[in-house]
Amino acid sequence: MSDVTTRIQDLIDRNDVVLFMKGTRDMPQCGFSSRVAGVLNYMAIPYEDVNVLADADIRQGIKDFSDWPTIPQLYVKGEFVGGCDIITEMTLSGELDQLLDQKGITFDKAAAEKIREANA
Repeated sequence: MSDVTTRIQDLIDRNDVVLFMKGTRDMPQCGFSSRVAGVLNYMAIPYEDVNVLADADIRQGIKDFSDWPTIPQLYVKGEFVGGCDIITEMTLSGELDQLLDQKGITFDKAAAEKIREANA
């Protein structure tokens, strides 16, 4: 395992929810990262944000690690969940709620409902 792969695996292993994104949760640097971080923040999901713009090795390494070409990438309890479009669809369908419940991740269920109501 390469050094970057080990670093990525360690981040995923040490945190229940990890978002590899462009920028940070407080200062996203692209619209897709902003959308996913916004969902996680609004639903009060505790997560580790990893700014891929601050580390070129991580930026390319996470794409190789997941075999997924785009950023952001969300991991829940070690499992790659998806990028912006998938997270958006899962939020609107309620699948994200189900996944979080299954994995024992706390979140604001009322906030999740508000997102769905606002997008109905």
